[in-house]
Amino acid sequence: MITLLLHIANAEPVKLDVEDLPHPSDLMILGRNPRDRKDREVEWLDEGVTTVMIPWSRINLIQIMPDPNAQSDVLMPWRND
Repeated sequence: MITLLLHIANAEPVKLDVEDLPHPSDLMILGRNPRDRKDREVEWLDEGVTTVMIPWSRINLIQIMPDPNAQSDVLMPWRND
């Protein structure tokens, strides 16, 4: 599962879980588990909504969030052990 942070025109960014990265030829993005940046419920969605379809025309920017379980190849200036 890939987590995307969608920056939507005139709305707060929304995190969505998707199976595959969207293609430029897609008309919209279909995602599950919509939530805000801090993993809380999105205020403008009705309670219980689990899947959303957002058209490309409303999206300004898409960020692909890193997998928290993946091992990073980038050396960090601190240690976690």
